[in-house]
Amino acid sequence: MFDGYNHIIPNCNRNPGTASRSHSSMAAELRTGIVAELEAASRFRTSQFFIAQRPWLDLYGVRVNPKAAFGSVSNNPLYDPALLHRVLPDELLHEIFVRMPPYYLGRASCVCRKWRYAIRNPVFWRNACLKAWQIFGVVDNYKLLHAKYESSWRKMWLLRPRLRTDGLYVSRNTYIHTGVAEWRVRNPVHLVCYYRYMRFFSSGKFLYKNSSEKVKDVAKVMTLRTSIKSDCVHRGQYSLTDDKVEAALLYPGMRPTVWRIRLRLRGTTAGANNRLDFVSLVTTGLNSMEANDEDMLGIVEGWEDDESHSDVPATSHKRGLSPFVFVPFEEVATSVLNLPVEKMDYYVPD
Repeated sequence: MFDGYNHIIPNCNRNPGTASRSHSSMAAELRTGIVAELEAASRFRTSQFFIAQRPWLDLYGVRVNPKAAFGSVSNNPLYDPALLHRVLPDELLHEIFVRMPPYYLGRASCVCRKWRYAIRNPVFWRNACLKAWQIFGVVDNYKLLHAKYESSWRKMWLLRPRLRTDGLYVSRNTYIHTGVAEWRVRNPVHLVCYYRYMRFFSSGKFLYKNSSEKVKDVAKVMTLRTSIKSDCVHRGQYSLTDDKVEAALLYPGMRPTVWRIRLRLRGTTAGANNRLDFVSLVTTGLNSMEANDEDMLGIVEGWEDDESHSDVPATSHKRGLSPFVFVPFEEVATSVLNLPVEKMDYYVPD
């Protein structure tokens, strides 16, 4: 192209008009060729980008007919327009589900029909049930499975009462405190807010904390490791019989005191287990030998509510017994229980 252009230059002196027209036509052809080459290169780079970075674009318009999912009563192949099932094989999907907590499995079952049938695999729910009720033993869990829940681990998970271990049970309590009369305020009152926190573990232990701190701050110290260094977090043991929870903990001090807590477990929906109602809260003194025993629940077993020990009489508490509300760990920062008294003076759980 450039050789032809140089060949025209000597002829420009002979006929200026013809040379000018030849020069303009060659320049136009040159610009047209460059633009065409640039467009071709741009299309090539774009096609490379689509192929390298977005491989799923090749699946658009392709019909996928997966096999019948686990638990399906039909042996015929199902038409499923979800292209994700072709990219994600069943083996990899099973490995993902087996590592998910049970409540995330419930959310994943709402994604599509195939996931719902796949999550009904009893392997997922068997692991969750044996971990949730490990204090009862494997043999007793299997016996109860066949006797009451028709050999369905999923039905056992939904219908059998259990204490959740993936969050905190929080009881928000308020009371009015009389203030000191100053200046023109003659009858000052203060609305005081405090919380009772309980975290349960599958091993039969639990942590208890009574504080005015918010949920998002207390969740950081409600662990077995950090509770050793904290003086305000107390350890105890609990037992679960149907929907009845009985717990006991040692409250240290000049005169050791044992707290006996009786609760009733319920849920707002099937399998939620997100409420704990107070049945009774009794404090009783202990002698030095009983205070050194780690099995506090075994010591108070069989005691009457008004039974006194040592020099501390038994006291049944009637105030500050608002129901416990379960707050998952992923919601501790956004829970309404973090609101101050100015925005939420009283909280009534359902």
